Amino acid sequence: MKNSKKILQMAIGISFIATIIIFQGCKKTFLNINPAGNQAATQFWKSQADATSAVNAMYANLHEWTNIAFAPIAVESMGSDDVEKGSTPTDAAFMNNFHNFSANSGEGQISDFWGGEYKTINFANQILDNIPAINMDAALKTRYLAEAKFIRAYAYFRLVRAFGGVPLRLHVPKNASEYNIPRSTKAQVWAAIESDLNDAASVLPQSYSAVDIGHVTKGAALALHAKVSMYQQKWADVLNYTNQVMALGYSLFPNYEQMFRTNNKNNSESIFEIQNMLIPNNPNASSSQYSQVQGVRGVTGGGWGFNVPSADLAAAYEPGDPRRDATIIFRGETTPEGDVIAASGDNPMYNQKSYVPFSLYVSGFNEGCQQDKIVLRYADVLLMNAEANNELGNSGVALISLEMVRARARAGNNLILPKIIATDQATLRAAIYNERRVELAMEFDRYFDVIRQGRGAAVFGVRGWKAGKNEVWPIPQNEIDLSAGVLVQNPGY
Repeated sequence: MKNSKKILQMAIGISFIATIIIFQGCKKTFLNINPAGNQAATQFWKSQADATSAVNAMYANLHEWTNIAFAPIAVESMGSDDVEKGSTPTDAAFMNNFHNFSANSGEGQISDFWGGEYKTINFANQILDNIPAINMDAALKTRYLAEAKFIRAYAYFRLVRAFGGVPLRLHVPKNASEYNIPRSTKAQVWAAIESDLNDAASVLPQSYSAVDIGHVTKGAALALHAKVSMYQQKWADVLNYTNQVMALGYSLFPNYEQMFRTNNKNNSESIFEIQNMLIPNNPNASSSQYSQVQGVRGVTGGGWGFNVPSADLAAAYEPGDPRRDATIIFRGETTPEGDVIAASGDNPMYNQKSYVPFSLYVSGFNEGCQQDKIVLRYADVLLMNAEANNELGNSGVALISLEMVRARARAGNNLILPKIIATDQATLRAAIYNERRVELAMEFDRYFDVIRQGRGAAVFGVRGWKAGKNEVWPIPQNEIDLSAGVLVQNPGY
């Protein structure tokens, strides 16, 4: 199942240095592998080319198995009311432990998620610790350091919302005493994330030329900072950062369904997306399984059928909302791209946002390996702006941002989704919460959205969610054991 690990089958523990150099060159070569490119640590971190290789390796790592496939589905999606396990009842039945909140500290997907994020952090820390000493173009050096700070912030964002306080590692350990460190508080982790994002936003460009598309931008740093502030209910900051993003020229992509197709990667709405592509004659580099694990089961070019939409999600859309059919592939339908979905099969629904038309399948490659994973997009920024304005008592401005998202949904569909006119804060808050659900469904936000909104027991309680425990997942037991008790388990586990 974990064949994507072929891309980085190397010693990526916290002490690795030389092995990140398998990714050579610049531009979009962070998606390629040069198997002969390994260098000894003493020969590396010498040149601008070394710096570029390290940055490319950091990006390539983002589409590795533990960053984009099973572990993130388990930790970031499976607790949601928008999804069910999918596939066949017996295949990867352990995923149900996340859906019914019985996952314990020994669960492998929790360990994989934890390890995957710290591997990402290690890539970033290697860059931040070593590139400053390289004699190279000063502007490029500054930009590379800013990109690494964003990626580190993104990894810690994923960790802190999943586990609460975690060990805060901001440098590569230099001696044995620096390996085994305790958990920092949640507040300390949030502060470190914000510091990195402030630094990144002050340096990163608003856009890149075609050869560097996929590298993080100023807009990405500001949008992630808005999200980080939203999780802390720092509404004035959310408003500040979203307003800045809204002034940078992003726009909603006109066709909601087509926004997620491979021929519209990095479109006007995309703020940051993990770059995946099919590289001819190189299946090892074309290794993303994001689409494969969620694809329509039982068809050539489909996938494994995990993380499927729930009946509860299907019922959440207003009558005629085109986002329902653009988000959910229903058994028995024909997709807009012409793929006929059988009327019978293991699952009644599949994730359309991760779908790649079956005709693009190439034998010998992972199904859908060319599908990017959108991390941040403009509609999310508008909805954060609406929520911040409402929480600050600016209902009129909140309605403007909310209406922009709804207007795109109704455009060209002969549909009149009514305008939200409520100005009462509680009523408008509920409308914004619902809009986030239907607009961002299957994008790995719903579960944590409900928890940050304080509605975990009300929405998830029927499946066993308990306040005071399930706001976070357990710390992996193997990490606690390796720390000899330095790491302390979350309450209730």
